Parts: sequence; C-alpha cells; structure tokens
Amino acid sequence: MKLSRLVLPVLLGAVALAQAPPPQANSDAIELGDKIFTSRVTNIVAPVLVTDRSGNIVDGLEPAQFHLWDNGKEQNIHVDVTYEPISLVVAIECSARAESVLNQIKPSMGSLIPTVIGAQGEAAILKFDGRIMLMQDFTNDADKIKVAVNKINAGSSGTRVIDAVDRGVYMLRHRPKNNRRIILVVSETRDEGSETRLKEALIDVNIENVQVYFVDISQLAVRLTEKPDIRPEYIDPTTMNAPLGIPNTPTTAQQNYGMENRVQFVPLLKEIFIDAKGIFVKDPAKQFSVASGGAQFLFLRRKGLEDAVQKISEELHSQYMITYAPTNGSEGGYHTIEVSIERSNLICKTRPGYYIGGGAQ
Repeated sequence: MKLSRLVLPVLLGAVALAQAPPPQANSDAIELGDKIFTSRVTNIVAPVLVTDRSGNIVDGLEPAQFHLWDNGKEQNIHVDVTYEPISLVVAIECSARAESVLNQIKPSMGSLIPTVIGAQGEAAILKFDGRIMLMQDFTNDADKIKVAVNKINAGSSGTRVIDAVDRGVYMLRHRPKNNRRIILVVSETRDEGSETRLKEALIDVNIENVQVYFVDISQLAVRLTEKPDIRPEYIDPTTMNAPLGIPNTPTTAQQNYGMENRVQFVPLLKEIFIDAKGIFVKDPAKQFSVASGGAQFLFLRRKGLEDAVQKISEELHSQYMITYAPTNGSEGGYHTIEVSIERSNLICKTRPGYYIGGGAQ
C-alpha cells in the first residue's frame, strides 16, 4: 500500500554543536574543520521494526494497527510503508590499532555498501583516527564507493568516534528531506580525542532523525588468526544483558525496545542529557545505537562484518516509518516513545525517545 508522507510541522527547538560543511571530495582525503550551527526539528520520526518473538521480521502490517505514546500520551500518527531512499554516511576507523583489521574489512565494505543504499540511495565515506577525513562525498556510484574504501589506510593514534558521528549528522542534514538518514560506524567502541560531548552529539542525532548503527571491530581484531571456515557469528544487542545491570529474561527484546524500554535505557539517557553527576560514558557506541533506534554488533568471527551489514540492510528495508507532531511538544526534557501493534505476539523495536531543551528535566 502506498501512502504519501504527511509533514507535521512543530517547533521543538534546539541548538546543537557541530562542524563546518565538508568541501567537495576528490580522490584524496580532505580534512574537515569545525563550526557552530543551529538546527530545528519539524517533526518526530520513529522508525519501527516489527518482529515475532523468534526475531523474524514481520511485514505487510496495516498502518491502523500501530499505536504510539509520547511521554505516556497517545499521539495521532502517520505510518509510511513505502520505500524511502537512503542517505548513508559510513565512518571507518583508521587508527594505527586498526591496521590489521582494515585489510580484512575493506573488500567487504566496498562491495556491501551499494547493497545497503540500493538503486535510489547514496553513500558518503569518512575515515577517522585523531582527525576526520572525507574520502568520498555522497554518490550512488558503486565504483567510487569501492575506490574510496580501498584508499583508507591506517593513520595515527586517536579514535574520535563521537566527532565522527556528529560529522555524519551534519552531512546528512543537507541531504534531500525525504531520504532516510543513516550512519554506519565501523570502529572500536571507545572514544579517544573527540571535542564534541556525547550529549551534544546525541542531541544532533535526535534533531536530525538519524539512525546510527555500530560495527565493533574490537572482537574482530583479536580473532584474525582463527580458522576462517567456522561460520561467522555476531551478537545482536537485543540478546545481550540489558543496560544498568538488568539481566536477560525471555522478554528482553520487548523490554529493551517495546513498551517497557523506559525501564531499561531511558534512565541513562536522561542522565547523559542533563549531565547528572558529571556522568562519563566509556562506550558511546551503545548510547548512539540504542538512542537512535539503530543497533550495535559485536563479533566473534572475522567474517561477521558481512553478516552484520546484510542484517542492517534487511532491517532498514523492512522498517515502518512513523511520523507525528507531539501534542505535548511544550514539555521540556526527555520524551519517551513507545510503540505497540494490535497483535500481542509481535514486538516493536524503535528509538526509546528524544530530547527537547528547556523546561523541567
């Protein structure tokens, strides 16, 4: 069923820190500078992936079957089930520690990125260590994407993960407004040297309705010498222990991503946004991926990268896009988002919420 997108303007207001627009890419990397800008949100977008309790993706659902609550208040929503082109920023770590991993991942990434964006999408390639470099501006040319990835070589120390995500957000805000906005980070999860604070980067992600996916190369790096004929494996965060030390149960996925997600992840996000107790987050990858409705993949076998990117592609092409203008948009602070479907055997995965500056926290 083809539905047109309903644009629901509502000013949520925010001021975010990011960097200057990247210059046009050529065959060599271009280092990017810094600048302040302001941005506005005109509508809230909640990408929703629906699965059964075995994790199988469910499609063919009707828009009327979905319900969404913002801070516990049901909203009037628009559910778009048509395909939207993807604008994708791929950020690949190139620190000296990643040298052995780069030789393994470059052939896979160069071939897989075009399958993620499809015939109508576009991708840009960044590399980062202590600097952030543009290898290829947005293009749909598979050959240019492959060349850009192949030119990524190990550099210096530093792993500016947060800055790389924030750079990707800034690049995406200039893409066609109807495109899906996705960032795929292939990196270690730790951050070393970023100038942007996690809170600021999360606000930028939330303002621009960007989904962030992380591929953690840490496990891949330590297992490069293992036999290659063993089937690749990955760990989906929906099967990992829940945040804040809460153990897994048979309903972990529902608790993390469904009606009970506020119990699991929202408390930490609230602390990050209001800087409670000067909180320091050692691993920003999980905050980016869960907060944006993306995912994080940790690997036990060296070819797990290919499985992860294919899984990300499948997920992106199977999501239902819900947009709405909050009836409670004047409430400052963190807003929780909860989505349900009128079938009790199905699970809805979406972003846990978003942040509006000002008002009560």
